Amino acid sequence: MDSHQDHQVVKVDHTVSNGHLNSWRRGFTPQAEIWNGRMAMFGLFVGLSLLILINIFLG
Repeated sequence: MDSHQDHQVVKVDHTVSNGHLNSWRRGFTPQAEIWNGRMAMFGLFVGLSLLILINIFLG
């Protein structure tokens, strides 16, 4: 068995504009993944903030 493998390196040099990256696209697209992450972080922030405020004022 030969443990030596040939690997090819492919350089990709195409940039994406901010308008295209931040566009609202549905489906399994990079833009949807970005918005999904943003909404998840926003939800965590709001949820943790509410828990902290409730604990401070009612606890």
